[in-house]
Amino acid sequence: MKRILLPAGGAILATGLLAAGLAGTASASGVVDDAPLTPNNKVAETVDFWFKANGAALRAASVYRYDYKEVNKLVQKGGYTPDTKPGSTAPIGEEKKAAVKVQNVNLPKTIGKVFFEGRDGKLYWCSATSIQSTYHNLVATAGHCVYQTGANGHVLDKWVFVPGYYQGKAPWGIYVGKQAFTHYDFATYEDYDKDYAFVTVYNGITLGGGDAKKVTKSEFDAYQGLKEAKDVEISKEEFLKGKLDPTATDSYWVKPGERTKKVGPDYPGAVVEKVETSKGRYLAAKIGKGEGYKFGEPVAEMVSEGEWLRYRGPGEKFKDKNGNYVIVHYYVQSWVLPGSDTKFFKTEFYLIENFVKDAGRLGDNVGGQGFAWNQPTGKYVRTFGYPGGEHPDGNKPYTGVTPKWCYGKTSTKRTVVAAIKAEELVSLKCAVTPGYNGSPWLLKYSNAKRLGYVNGVTTAVFGDVDGNNRYDTIFSSYFDGETAAVYKAAAALWSGKMS
Repeated sequence: MKRILLPAGGAILATGLLAAGLAGTASASGVVDDAPLTPNNKVAETVDFWFKANGAALRAASVYRYDYKEVNKLVQKGGYTPDTKPGSTAPIGEEKKAAVKVQNVNLPKTIGKVFFEGRDGKLYWCSATSIQSTYHNLVATAGHCVYQTGANGHVLDKWVFVPGYYQGKAPWGIYVGKQAFTHYDFATYEDYDKDYAFVTVYNGITLGGGDAKKVTKSEFDAYQGLKEAKDVEISKEEFLKGKLDPTATDSYWVKPGERTKKVGPDYPGAVVEKVETSKGRYLAAKIGKGEGYKFGEPVAEMVSEGEWLRYRGPGEKFKDKNGNYVIVHYYVQSWVLPGSDTKFFKTEFYLIENFVKDAGRLGDNVGGQGFAWNQPTGKYVRTFGYPGGEHPDGNKPYTGVTPKWCYGKTSTKRTVVAAIKAEELVSLKCAVTPGYNGSPWLLKYSNAKRLGYVNGVTTAVFGDVDGNNRYDTIFSSYFDGETAAVYKAAAALWSGKMS
């Protein structure tokens, strides 16, 4: 067990949080550091940030990675010496049940992504899992996925956990972080031998808890909170009636068929359709009613990197100052006489600031893995996470959308990774990429129950041991008695629901 020692004379030469005066409260033993993430009165604001625009911010987030040189030279030393007796805490629902052995591999419901805003204003994600606790409200991940290391670190902003994340969707809700627990040496000295964190979360929040408020398009455009626009196909009669109703709050439009005839705006029975165009043509277009005139205001949307790269116009795309991927669409009018195969639509506008509900406790919804410490190494583990980055050679085999897994024996010797000044890491052969950081290492994983014991989490670096420019090794801190102290401090803390 490595410990950070103070220099002679008692002078503290600290970096990171301590130097910045931002350190959390350490326990009397000097092991546990805790820091607040989101106060209760900011939970709704945080949920709104990630939910709005149909989860656009979730889709726009990118892989979080540590700035390091490639790790292709490892030094291994003697084995681990437990600092206390081995111990474990059973998974949620398995406190008094025996394990059942099966052969197939099933992904656990407990895993997901943690999302946050970095100090650079950009949006990122890591992997994580729900874990056993007194109040079923705890998430296990890597320490660097909670604290921004380097340059006077700080807890990361807008921190949330989304179990079962898939393409901007949160099937079991969003869980906002309340309190972060890490090892004091990581939070204060950036000691990557202690790169783990346990975060208490408030009850989850999901959409769909009440009646949405229908509004006009101008009210919809002006509102900055949660909102939704729904396109509904209607009959030609309803379309014509709505277009003539001056009190209508919906927006009416058509999708021309092959038998549609293009005519002028004054032609009897003519209707207007919106046609996407370039920014230049839109700016040059006239305002009012006419062929090629402006159709409403430009529509900006924040999208994922993949959607941004695939978009080929005619609108414009750019990255904003926070690194988010933005596409702006411009529309002009085109007047047509509908054919028999034309389809008619209306767009309804809703504000959904009151359209949320309390999803309950994290562990009650997805379960929670157990926890184990001071276990012997050289044992089989299964790891689960969301790889999404590229290999050193540029190859990108994973999307980060769906979870992947690895299985194997952990190293029996301590691994030294000079790139992060770590001396006591456990290694595992696993050819995944960044995005997998924070993923749980599970001992005694039951495929039938989808439960095991968290005995490690993937740290910041990924190793290319054979030097072929492909990652092949991941690392974790050794979970010892001090890890158990951090976990137990977090596992006993109540968080509750959004007020």
